[in-house]
Amino acid sequence: MKRSDLIEFEIEESELKLRICRAPKNGGQVQAMPMAFHGATNPPFVVEHQQPGAPSAQAASPAAVAPVVDEANVEYVKSPMVGTFYRASGPDSAPYCEVGASISAESVLCIVEAMKVMNEIHAEVSGKIVEILVEDGQTVEYGQPLFKVKKA
Repeated sequence: MKRSDLIEFEIEESELKLRICRAPKNGGQVQAMPMAFHGATNPPFVVEHQQPGAPSAQAASPAAVAPVVDEANVEYVKSPMVGTFYRASGPDSAPYCEVGASISAESVLCIVEAMKVMNEIHAEVSGKIVEILVEDGQTVEYGQPLFKVKKA
């Protein structure tokens, strides 16, 4: 992983899903999360490794670890892949959308770059953008909420 400068690798085959993450250079926490084992009889497990001097998971702010709460008439546009989030098609281009903008299901909201491929992310829901949940240039995970949309 170091030779290829990979930070994360994920593979899924029939009854096994494997995700490997390389430790951050700053000495932060590394955690293997429970994965879905389809048809397996043994429950998934969690392995945690605490780097010396790194803050514990309990020390994280509640807002940083709080799950997304379902709200009436609100939909979350989630990332379909791991990659880098961009609000515009280029550094000098206007963002695809802003908070308060009305969108349709076909609207392009952002780009997620994965392996040097720019993937346009469509809203897939009509409504109004209530909140943009990630910063431009931020790395996003599969299934991570990107936009909060109030459905029309």
